[in-house]
Amino acid sequence: MDLVVFLPLILIMGAFMFFASRKQKKAMQATIDLHESLSVGDRIHTTSGLQGTITGISDDNIELEIAPGVITTWMKLAVRDRIEDSADDEDFDDIDEESGAVELTDRPAPKADGN
Repeated sequence: MDLVVFLPLILIMGAFMFFASRKQKKAMQATIDLHESLSVGDRIHTTSGLQGTITGISDDNIELEIAPGVITTWMKLAVRDRIEDSADDEDFDDIDEESGAVELTDRPAPKADGN
């Protein structure tokens, strides 16, 4: 009789654990797929926030160029994601007229009063 009282709670907890494990498995598979698809020339973020370009790949490590001529070695597990080139990185000189953005212009500084 006491088990009947706890049955809904046990079912809810079981469902929660099932869906949480599925989400974790999907995330892990996405990370594995990313690590397997890395190639020389890809721009990436590491888990510590560093950005770099892959210059070499071995089984467990990658070599990243983090500045011109500066190459460091990282574990593949440190790769968080690939940096995709996007149109959002364009110069701010192109102003979208529909967005209502206003271009700032040079204005003379206000004169200081003696007050």
